[in-house]
Amino acid sequence: MKRSIVKVVFVAACIASAPSLFAQTAPAWPEITQINKPWTRWWWEGSAVNEKDLTWMMEEYRKVGLGGVEITPIYGVKGYEKQFIDFLSPKWLSMLNHTLKEGGRLGLGVDMAQASGWPFGGPWVTNEDASKYIAYKNYSLKGGEKLIEPVQYIQEPMVRAVGEKIEIGKLKEPIASNPNLQLHAFDQVRFPKPLPLQALMAYSEAGQIVDLTNKVDGSGNLNWTAPSGNWNLYAAFAGWHGKMVERAGPGGEGYAIDHFSKAATDNYLKYFDDAFKGADLKNLRGFFNDSYEVDDAQGESNWTPRFFEEFKTRRGYDLKNHLPALFGKDTPEKSSRVLTDYRETLSDLLLENYTKTWHDWAKKRGAIIRNQAHGSPANILDLYAATDIPETEGSDILRLKFASSAAHVTGKPLTSSESATWENEHFLSKLGDVKKAMDLFLLGGVNHTFYHGANYTPQNEAWPGWLFYAAVHFTPNNTFWTDFSKLNTYVARAQSFLQKGKPDNDILLYLPIYDTYATRGRSLLQHFDGISHGFRGTSLEESAVLLQSKGHSFDFISDAQILNTSAANGSIQTGGLNYKTIVVPQTKHIPLATIQKLISLARDGATVIFYKGTPADVPGLGNLEQRQLELKNLISGLNFSSSKKAAVGNGSVIIADDLDKTLSSIKINREELVDKGLQLIRRKHDKGTYYFIVNSSGKDINDWIPLQTQASSIAIFNPMTEKTGYGSFRKAGGKAEVYLQLPKGESIILDASGVSSTGPVYPYTAVAGNAQPIAGKWRVIFTNGGPTLPAAVNVSKLESWTSFTSEGVKDFSGTATYTTTFKRPKGKAANWLLNLGDVQESARVILNGEEIGTVIGPVYQLEIPSSKIKRLNTLVVAVSNSMANRAAYLDRNNIYWKKFYNTNMPARLGANRGADGNFTAAKWEPRASGLIGPVTLTPLKVNKP
Repeated sequence: MKRSIVKVVFVAACIASAPSLFAQTAPAWPEITQINKPWTRWWWEGSAVNEKDLTWMMEEYRKVGLGGVEITPIYGVKGYEKQFIDFLSPKWLSMLNHTLKEGGRLGLGVDMAQASGWPFGGPWVTNEDASKYIAYKNYSLKGGEKLIEPVQYIQEPMVRAVGEKIEIGKLKEPIASNPNLQLHAFDQVRFPKPLPLQALMAYSEAGQIVDLTNKVDGSGNLNWTAPSGNWNLYAAFAGWHGKMVERAGPGGEGYAIDHFSKAATDNYLKYFDDAFKGADLKNLRGFFNDSYEVDDAQGESNWTPRFFEEFKTRRGYDLKNHLPALFGKDTPEKSSRVLTDYRETLSDLLLENYTKTWHDWAKKRGAIIRNQAHGSPANILDLYAATDIPETEGSDILRLKFASSAAHVTGKPLTSSESATWENEHFLSKLGDVKKAMDLFLLGGVNHTFYHGANYTPQNEAWPGWLFYAAVHFTPNNTFWTDFSKLNTYVARAQSFLQKGKPDNDILLYLPIYDTYATRGRSLLQHFDGISHGFRGTSLEESAVLLQSKGHSFDFISDAQILNTSAANGSIQTGGLNYKTIVVPQTKHIPLATIQKLISLARDGATVIFYKGTPADVPGLGNLEQRQLELKNLISGLNFSSSKKAAVGNGSVIIADDLDKTLSSIKINREELVDKGLQLIRRKHDKGTYYFIVNSSGKDINDWIPLQTQASSIAIFNPMTEKTGYGSFRKAGGKAEVYLQLPKGESIILDASGVSSTGPVYPYTAVAGNAQPIAGKWRVIFTNGGPTLPAAVNVSKLESWTSFTSEGVKDFSGTATYTTTFKRPKGKAANWLLNLGDVQESARVILNGEEIGTVIGPVYQLEIPSSKIKRLNTLVVAVSNSMANRAAYLDRNNIYWKKFYNTNMPARLGANRGADGNFTAAKWEPRASGLIGPVTLTPLKVNKP
């Protein structure tokens, strides 16, 4: 039997690698590194940590295959106030030092958030450095009149507290000097006081403009008599936005910084320099910033005291002369142009005065930065690009691609993600759910994942321990911890390929941000967060959705990034990559420098595509007529033929009415495998192309799959089963087709190499007979979990263990072993497919004392070599359910576990919200748990496609 199988495998190998045979070497997995492994955000609640438990937790993380941690101190746990450690205090730094030493010993990397909570801020942030907003008042005067009322704006008081409410009159400044900050958990505080005047400008109907700012005395009195005519006066004031650091821990409570002020950023970072003096931080890899989130408050932070000066320097004219347009009180055209310039200036300031300043600070100290730019009132492609590791989050692949695109076009090797934040409700997320989420991140270009997140919890703390308010709990108290390493190995295997080589995308897709800048909304700012925030319903969305759905590979690119591209040999080069074309979605406004660069790229041999027409105008107000004329001349100089193609130098400019057809006409071919419901991402390496492919079709794939690459051999790697081998492939029209066997929801990695290689073939199989049930009795022993261990039972029918008669089974969360014996099934087979059927929720399989594998879903099946099945066999299946039933037991019995300051376990779903507004599982019915089956064995034979 063994000889015949070997013969078949060898013949298959010969066919797969014909016509030549080379060294018979098996495809090799890359060596798993610390960076290949997934990392996790590590919440330090109240920073109430100690060396013993820090070490225990880090050892647990290493055991389950994590590669590193990101320390983020947040709000504390009630009852542990005496153990709280103030952020950046000497004691806190001693805990950081211990963590760094243990990280070095255990091979775990360490980053840290550069705030206790988010965004950047703290008690050392003064009113001068805190976030600001612009407010204005309007006055009317006629010739000969004087303004009677004072030029003054009294800020309305406001207190928004997540925790215990308090009146503003009971608070004092600075806010950090108040007691019980953890109890109140302030989100936003504004004190009633007059706001500093930024400018007072007078505008006459005749077009005269007078700056009256210096004519206002300290009491707000205006010493000015209006000349003849009718005058409108606009007074602009700088308000204190009042945004506090969210979820701040002890010693971290305070105002968020003014992200548009370099002085504010410098002062903020200086506090860290002072705190770090004498500390050994060589094992600290980098610093992290969570998403912008300054404006998830009342109003928005949209001002900085030096804004008028910054605006004039960057835009070339004085904004004070156009305040009516800024506030939407001028003509629609002028108001739109001034608003564009205002928004672009804030974007510049956020990039230069915060992001780049922070990056330079970290670089000088030998560290990197990771930054979540999404949600910012700026061109987030540029913000991401100013970061060593751009970080994204979410469940929309186009949103994810903003971060990875910035990494790709600027030559950064890593893109990270805040992963699995809210996959389900509390205690309900399966490892299979997280795996599905991880596949989307990997497809979106993420190759350095961070789970969101793992909580520090004392080892002896009562179940469920200390938890964070988001709904996936990566903690040793989670029942899936026993099988967590399987998911981590899967992610590490996938990332080991996705960190190799270079991105392989054909198209650059221009981000037409100026049309959005020009569109006035309900507020002065527009915040950008993928397609959905800023570009919904635009040609950018249409283009991106089309390219993604058709299997075209692309990266987004900004105006600033376009200026750093070059063209050679018909390609557009940036970040060490070659792109075949750039597509400009239909847009009205485009900067003159951008269109000049696009035409220059075409002149040097590139192909530039304008979707449905060329831009019609330039954005902004400064030097408008000259810029409009230059744009008109550039566009009119393109001599389009009847096919809407214009030759420019060595390249061309094309107007595309049908983007997919146009791309095909210039030999940019899509990956047709998407038509079968597969999704992919590619990376180039010296000898060929890596493909990461996910079967999202909803059905199993057993078929020839076309690839848009030439190959002489294709190695297949399954990151879940870890099976490898050379795949069967054939040439079709100069391209390769590979045969894939891929269950629904599963993924595969291909190495399509231009070098002929042979070796063991990928183990394709086919069903050789009917599925045979493993019938008989099962011994079920509850081995680990609680609240108590139910008594062991014998069952002849598999069903949810919540249906057993043992006391406590309905409340139990943990692991149970299912043991049965079975005779060798009838029939001949190379392998047997063990299908566990319905599993709630993950399982480890042991056959005859040998561990066969772990399954986490969506597929609960394993292949077992025929040689491992004896005449009489003992099968053990160790199944772990979710935390849900035990959590419901706690809430039904009013057992105290929700003991967290700030936000005390909010529910994701309204149905799970209790009378106090917080999460409760008290109404949950027992959730199906354990091995439900049916369990079957199906004979498999070696299959040659």
